[in-house]
Amino acid sequence: MPIRINLLAESLAAEGLRRRDPAKRAGYIAVLLVCAVLIWSASLQMKLVADNVKLGHLQSSLNSRTNEYAQVMADQAKLAEVNDKLDSLHRLTTTRFLQANLLNALQRTTVEGITLSHLRLDQGFYIVQSGKGHKGSSTEKDLLTIEAKDGSANPGSETITAFKECLTRQAYFQLEHMTTNDIMLKNLSMPQADADTGKPFVMFSFECRFPEKSH
Repeated sequence: MPIRINLLAESLAAEGLRRRDPAKRAGYIAVLLVCAVLIWSASLQMKLVADNVKLGHLQSSLNSRTNEYAQVMADQAKLAEVNDKLDSLHRLTTTRFLQANLLNALQRTTVEGITLSHLRLDQGFYIVQSGKGHKGSSTEKDLLTIEAKDGSANPGSETITAFKECLTRQAYFQLEHMTTNDIMLKNLSMPQADADTGKPFVMFSFECRFPEKSH
């Protein structure tokens, strides 16, 4: 029987041992793990970049909504201020001092010997602007000055007092809650003689202060 000698057997055996070497296999595994970690890290980095982009869009949208909300709130505040002013103007219009009613009341106020010579009405409106926590308002202050002549049989305080009381009995002045305390005698002249008749008379003036009105 022929004898076969494999001259490469020793080399092949050594190569097989090297392939089965545990240290080499551990190295391969380590390389694979490092590659896996690098791939995983790269995927995380890409995801982080994508999330940052998405966060930037959300932040921009939020800032835009915040600006829109602030503008809406500012517009609402301006609208409320305008409405308050319109309400105040409406109240002033609907509750303003009506001179026709005043003149009609004075026409009905008659005391023998008393003649009206001059009327003056001073109207003042004090405006309080609206602000945080309160609405705008206005306060109306009216002052009526009456100048008259007392040519009665006995001109002086008695007839003038009767005229004052007659004023306060008029329905118009009662609706305005005016009393005799609100009508002040400001001027009273010395007795004079009428140039035509020679009868004595006095000139006097009243200041009628109406109660303040809030609108």
